[in-house]
Amino acid sequence: MSFEIATITPGMGAEVRGLNIAEPLDDATVQALRDAWLKHMVLVFRDQELTRAEHKRFGRYFGELHIHPSFKSGMNKTGDPEIFVIDTPLDAKQSNGEAWHSDASCEEIPPMASLLYVTKVPENGGGDTMFANMYEAYAELSEDLKSLLQNKFAYHDGEIDLRSYGIRLRAGQNYPKASHPVVVHHPETGKPLLFVNGSFTSHVEGIPRWESDMLLDGLYEFVARNPRIQCRVKWSPGTLVMWDNRCVQHQAVRDYAGFARYGERVSVLDVARPV
Repeated sequence: MSFEIATITPGMGAEVRGLNIAEPLDDATVQALRDAWLKHMVLVFRDQELTRAEHKRFGRYFGELHIHPSFKSGMNKTGDPEIFVIDTPLDAKQSNGEAWHSDASCEEIPPMASLLYVTKVPENGGGDTMFANMYEAYAELSEDLKSLLQNKFAYHDGEIDLRSYGIRLRAGQNYPKASHPVVVHHPETGKPLLFVNGSFTSHVEGIPRWESDMLLDGLYEFVARNPRIQCRVKWSPGTLVMWDNRCVQHQAVRDYAGFARYGERVSVLDVARPV
């Protein structure tokens, strides 16, 4: 099966055109998609009509599907452990993923890929998603700062994200926590990247908390305000976006209060911890 690639920005992101991912794909097509994904980090598939089963089958071409910690803790009631529902109703005060983050970085082994399929978009034209290239975020740091960050570890705590939505764990519930290097190397490309985010990272270990706060706040601000490392995807009904969760952060733009948005995400398990 053939398809075309149209880049979104020179640094990251591409639209995949001429491919119906609801149909079974041959090995050559899957490999070509994987190669494009590793190169562009964010792939956009438009005008798709997917059932849940087809969505999950497409995700499984890239590995075993991930079960979100909200399901494991008993908070996600979708009934399907491999589907994470992102539902923002008309009267929602917040939407999922408003802060920059990589999905479930609080887990010992975070998912390597996320595939979000959106079927309802806000009628006011809002609800875009921003993506940030964390290879370039690291590359643009000064050599002195790179040296400072080497061999540092940061503590990722899933309850930080929950608290931002006013959620408190009840007795018997738990949410993952993990320590990861601040600078990790992508397991397939070998390239270094920055691996801290404001949704899940609590602190840098081994230094005073005030130093950690200053350091992390500066890094978060650098990512959020750096258009050189970003791309922006506008959703339309039937759009699926697949991104490399190991080297990409994302943020849902909350500019559609009073309008609804609905999507479902599957994620793909990685095979090892970030190093």
